Amino acid sequence: MTNPFWVVKTRMCTTTRCTPDAYTGLWNGLKRLAQEEGLRGLYRGIVPALFGVSHGAIQFMAYEELKKWRNDVRKRAGTAAADELDAKLDNGEYLVMAASSKVVASVTTYPYQVLKSRLQDRSTRDTYTGVVDCFRKTLAAEGWGGFYKGLAPNIIRVLPGTCITFLVYENLSQFFKEHAS
Repeated sequence: MTNPFWVVKTRMCTTTRCTPDAYTGLWNGLKRLAQEEGLRGLYRGIVPALFGVSHGAIQFMAYEELKKWRNDVRKRAGTAAADELDAKLDNGEYLVMAASSKVVASVTTYPYQVLKSRLQDRSTRDTYTGVVDCFRKTLAAEGWGGFYKGLAPNIIRVLPGTCITFLVYENLSQFFKEHAS
């Protein structure tokens, strides 16, 4: 549903005002995209974008497994009650687990973002016939590293928000457990 907005956004990010045929804004981009490329253009890059939904699932799975592991370690060490299911951990532990789970999810799913961006970029739109072609050409030209271009800046950009979100969630969750009537 929102894929046309992402195509226009990607194309606006990869051009300047001086670029010939650059979109002048969102509505101009949507209108021209529909007129010039039709439905195929509006949904360019949708297949790899669908893999993006797995990012959150991988992140939460990794986070919960790390919490479970940490609680097991504390129980074996005798610092947590054996019958306690979800003991409160230190804020530092939550931050490390949030960051770790985000990195795992990002490394696992980042290649889809590269493929999606390349398929949506106006300057490369005629370079690839589809997702498989884009994958093959990227692998042949750049190796596996080509699928991770921009990963470090992306992780640095998203980690603070991720850590804050998980820390707030855990502390509020613990607060409500303690103060539930």
